[in-house]
Amino acid sequence: MARRRYIITYDISDPKRLRGVAKTLEGYGARLQFSVFECLLDRMRLAAAKAALQDIIDTSEDQILFIYLGPEATDVGLSMESLGRPYRQRTMVTIV
Repeated sequence: MARRRYIITYDISDPKRLRGVAKTLEGYGARLQFSVFECLLDRMRLAAAKAALQDIIDTSEDQILFIYLGPEATDVGLSMESLGRPYRQRTMVTIV
């Protein structure tokens, strides 16, 4: 299965749920900022991440956005620019 690149960002109102979401996403990708992760996910891992996050959040108060950036194979055209501290490309290691 081909992996796809996602930016996953969240706005969680409760500190306990916030920690749970952050800890869960650490297992799926690299943290870019406090509430922003870059993740390479195939369909099964994306579904698993969504299911795990669904169990943590309060859907009436919290929000998680999954921003699709395209397939991993198109990384050549991927460009990230930052103001302030530079963006560092991270090597993602998946531990199962």
